[in-house]
Amino acid sequence: MDTGQLTHLLMTRYSVAQDGTIKLDNAVTFTAQINPSEFRHSYGVRYDGQTTQGGLGTDPKFSTMELEKVGFTIVLDGTGVVPSPNNKPVDLKLQIARLNRVVYEYVPQENEPPHVRLLWGTLIFFGRLESMTTQYTLFKPSGEPLRARIELGFKGAMSKKEGKLVSNQQSGVGRIAVREGDTLASVCARHYRDSSDRLATVARANNLDSLLQVRPGTELTMPTEKV
Repeated sequence: MDTGQLTHLLMTRYSVAQDGTIKLDNAVTFTAQINPSEFRHSYGVRYDGQTTQGGLGTDPKFSTMELEKVGFTIVLDGTGVVPSPNNKPVDLKLQIARLNRVVYEYVPQENEPPHVRLLWGTLIFFGRLESMTTQYTLFKPSGEPLRARIELGFKGAMSKKEGKLVSNQQSGVGRIAVREGDTLASVCARHYRDSSDRLATVARANNLDSLLQVRPGTELTMPTEKV
């Protein structure tokens, strides 16, 4: 449902359990000050096929679907021109450090860079940072940077089940409207024969950070499989 309200691009670090389920780390997030003006989302298909010198071309043989990629540029401002919660300038170095913690810093527990969920409007993308380029565009007389353009590229890291839920292409996926007085538990009880272990699955499928975060009139995706 489009409320017409401004929403900012949100990046959240998450971990992946051995069974493929994900857990958002809501303590490690970054919200863009200014939303991207452009957003790139690319798909790729790889084919096998060799053509001998002087030979005729052949129909390429499908090999694999390549991982999706997204890319965009965000602007970080430390001058105070962009409103902040306390109406004070947010130090640019601090903003970049917060962004790095979400998308770039090595995660010791996983022995690898972080997984990141991108959330903006109808976009939900699960992936990992592939590239980050920072261009400083405004400086103090002392040379300290005040503004930066950061170009980010992410490569998809969704499991097949997660991808089907995000794109709402999974067969057997139902939808149900939330009524006045409903909780997520009561909606699950109404939809599933056994709802005891469905709360977390439905919350992930609908990008709910809280099991109580349901508003009357909202349409929820009700997957038939666990994620």
